[in-house]
Amino acid sequence: MKNKTYMCILRSESGGCEQPSPSEMEIMYAKYQAWQEKFADNILDMGNKLANVGSVVRHDGVNDGPFIELKEVIGGYMMLTAATLDEAIEVIKASPMVSNIGTSIEIREICTP
Repeated sequence: MKNKTYMCILRSESGGCEQPSPSEMEIMYAKYQAWQEKFADNILDMGNKLANVGSVVRHDGVNDGPFIELKEVIGGYMMLTAATLDEAIEVIKASPMVSNIGTSIEIREICTP
């Protein structure tokens, strides 16, 4: 079975967040490194953080952000490959990202014609 491509959208509850200490950052980095090594065959692109400014284009014009009031903010993205959505879910469930309180990750298959 050919693997599918999935976009993972990082969501965080809006509001201020505390910056981790240098020792907490070191621990977090080690967890991410281990996760990335374990799932290297699934991770196509670790993505990046998204800027908090942008625009929404509609048929009747362009609006600058913020786009809508949300309890959650889209903060970044990444791309995965997996045979099924269930496999993609297992990859993300194992990531250190979802252990952060207030963080969720939306997983969407990228459909190809």
